[in-house]
Amino acid sequence: MSFDDPAPRLTVNGQEAAISGDPTRRLSDVLRMDLGLTGTKSGCDAGDCGACTVLLDGAPVCACLVPTAQAIGRDVTTIEGLTDAAAERLKAAFLRHGAAQCGICTPGMLMAARALLAESPAPTRTEVEDALSGVLCRCTGYAKILDAVCDVGRSVQVRAPMAQHTPGGAVGQRIERLDGRRKVDGTDVFGADLLPEGALEVHAIRSPYHAAAFRFGDLEDWQRSQPGVAALFTAADIPGRNCFGVIPPFADQPALAEGRVRFRGEAVALVAVEPGAEIDLGDFPVIWSPEADALDTATAQADGARQIHQGRADNLLTRGFVRQGNATSGLAQAAHTAETAIETAYVEHAYIEPEAGAAWMDGDTIVIHVCTQAPVMDRDETAAVLGLPPDRVRILPAATGGGFGSKLDVSLHPLIGLVTLKTRRPSRMIYSRRESMASTTKRHPADMRARAGCDAQGRMLAMDFTGDFNTGAYASWGPTVANRVPVHASGPYRIPHYRAEGRAVHTNGPVSGAFRGFGVPQAAIVQEALFDDLASAAGIDRLEFRLINAFRDGYRTATGQTLIGGVGIGDCFEALRPHWTRAVAEAADMPHRGVGIAGCWYGCGNTSLPNPSTIRVGIAPTGRVVLHQGAADIGQGSNTVITQICAEAAGLPISAFDLIGGDTAVTPDCGKTSASRQTYVTGKAAELAGRALRAAILRHANAGDDAQIEPEEGALIVRDTRDHRIDLGTLPLDTHGYAFAAEETHDPPTTALDEDGQGIPYAVYGWGAQMVELSVDPVLGTVTLHKITAAHDLGCVINPTLAEGQIEGGIAQGIGMALMEEYIPGRTENLHDYLIPTIGDVPTIETVLIEKPDPEGPFGAKGLGEHALIPTAPAILNAICDATGARITRLPALPHRVLEAIAQRGTS
Repeated sequence: MSFDDPAPRLTVNGQEAAISGDPTRRLSDVLRMDLGLTGTKSGCDAGDCGACTVLLDGAPVCACLVPTAQAIGRDVTTIEGLTDAAAERLKAAFLRHGAAQCGICTPGMLMAARALLAESPAPTRTEVEDALSGVLCRCTGYAKILDAVCDVGRSVQVRAPMAQHTPGGAVGQRIERLDGRRKVDGTDVFGADLLPEGALEVHAIRSPYHAAAFRFGDLEDWQRSQPGVAALFTAADIPGRNCFGVIPPFADQPALAEGRVRFRGEAVALVAVEPGAEIDLGDFPVIWSPEADALDTATAQADGARQIHQGRADNLLTRGFVRQGNATSGLAQAAHTAETAIETAYVEHAYIEPEAGAAWMDGDTIVIHVCTQAPVMDRDETAAVLGLPPDRVRILPAATGGGFGSKLDVSLHPLIGLVTLKTRRPSRMIYSRRESMASTTKRHPADMRARAGCDAQGRMLAMDFTGDFNTGAYASWGPTVANRVPVHASGPYRIPHYRAEGRAVHTNGPVSGAFRGFGVPQAAIVQEALFDDLASAAGIDRLEFRLINAFRDGYRTATGQTLIGGVGIGDCFEALRPHWTRAVAEAADMPHRGVGIAGCWYGCGNTSLPNPSTIRVGIAPTGRVVLHQGAADIGQGSNTVITQICAEAAGLPISAFDLIGGDTAVTPDCGKTSASRQTYVTGKAAELAGRALRAAILRHANAGDDAQIEPEEGALIVRDTRDHRIDLGTLPLDTHGYAFAAEETHDPPTTALDEDGQGIPYAVYGWGAQMVELSVDPVLGTVTLHKITAAHDLGCVINPTLAEGQIEGGIAQGIGMALMEEYIPGRTENLHDYLIPTIGDVPTIETVLIEKPDPEGPFGAKGLGEHALIPTAPAILNAICDATGARITRLPALPHRVLEAIAQRGTS
């Protein structure tokens, strides 16, 4: 069959569509590129992620695996075609339960669920798990998705109860995600969904070696042999500084390598191709000269190791250090001591959306539409590479299909910017799954050693911690990891004698960057293992041991900071007590059953550095409230949470708000979406702006503080002892077009750390504790999770549904870190060989939300994003040890490692 035959047609969403071209093309490509049905997402092109699920004659299929010819004469339904009453009930359930976070997997989930509900209108939870097992989600932990699909099948649909923090107000309410409708309709525009007319397709030539010198052959001759090539660029074509990095003093990564590559996947050239052209990049003229590489920190620091960067002796990027008291003498005084050494692996972010974006010229300004966690940082770094002032680069954030830290670093931004700047034509670039996994940042592998001691009553006396963190070929967030880990390696516990050192070491491995915790999840595994061992040595229950040592209000941390109010770690452990008592009793009667517990703390925001966010809010002449909210929403819900905070502070209804996102041309800088900072830092700015806006309106109306403000078309009604109508059309407008406006900034009060790491690194900390129940098969080495109970102190729960979703998603990633995820360069560059938790791998999760207000936070709120992941892996590993008596010292705890640990325990 050929599409040259007369008018082959597909029936898509009930309408016929003529198709042309190669009949073996993927159905997903035809739907997206030819028919513009971009609700069908593309995450892997291998059938691994399920994001492209559509219905073919009513049955769910991965459109990336279906040749278009096989769909001729058959009915294809995409997310855009789910418009009937049953589909609307399903979408409403997803919104009600918070089942869509970043939204990239949501169309695939909905399509699979729709097929199930057509066959089984009231499915069991097991049936839902089976039906949705082929669709991966990296954000939600699947719990809300399961709840939503099961809810559709109930005769009476379930609506989770409202929180009671502020009755009638915006804060504390289970408000549906404000951007959720676009996610369930499939109309959110992600990086790969925008195709400017005539855009050049950009491809990168990347290194197949971990370390190599290289040179180019005859590039002009090669270009002439490829008629579809519009332009070709190397480092020599970069007009600005060929160097970027998220922390300016350590910036060291070239946009395109010059003469030498330092890791596998590093880009050396760009090829810009005419739309629709087919070219062969396999014979691109680059000549490689492989060099000796060092892929782990021990090799990189060995005598005679090649220096990866000039000026960084012993391949040491930097070190962080905290010292309080004298750890050596404290350990000598201890009645009980414990020590351990633990090694963790590279962990891939595995967001379902590979990096993608488009660029075009708007006059003399380059506009870049791209997935991002940090629009202003991206603008400034891209402008520097392109040799432009920042105001000539505009970052227009796309919907971002998961980030978790890796989309803080620029990736394709300067690459498509370069192509568009040089050609003056639109361009776009979409990373393949393999390209994304090979070239972007990972969680730092860590080699950690620690010793700790307590007195006979279980009170901690001392701890000594050292960790080498493999930061890979370039700095990225390595300095942040090296500095954050020593602050946090004590865990949320008072340890009077403490020494901790974190070292970021260069290797020729993938660049290690930010990944939900900045090194703290790795360190927590060590610290919580030591606590279990010390509790056992002292003969004290493991939960009680932690309560004995947990921080309380007024305690001093290892950096000398006095915790003044809002310390909720004790409350988190107490909330787990009834669950712990039950689970320990049950495990005692069941062979190979284990229970584990772990606590966490996490400083919200940058470590001892300025950390401002700015919010602008105004009343338009129409009466609408316009919120310029620049905190990138990558699924965590900042669009909704920040609006709730601002609405509460202003005393205005959520329904009156319109959002303008992180467009760098029109929205102030809210900083990066990382370090669990947005709810606290940007939220505080939103609270201040909301209060300032309210004050301006009340002053104008000469009304009291308790007055009510009601927006209506073209006016505000202020109800006090009398009603006052403000006709907005009669008022002068400011430069932004607002009748009333406020712009406020919040920067957390912190101080620098001295040479001993003493100071105030964070103004606000979040707290959490988790408990894991599991079984271990002593023959196979497999681990079965039964239940995870999580208690987290949020200070003030702004939106309970979104908070629960963050906890469930963080736990799922912690499960992957503990039990299955190990990125190996060159071997696990897809979602088939690299395993992340599926819907069947996540057990029942019970969440307990605790509110112990922090004096600095907006309405007392604290951050949550990283906290949700930190205790999960330590609790799982402690539960494995409880079940088997064997301590896992190399992660992940794959079955063969579990069996090795059991065997070593038996011979020790």
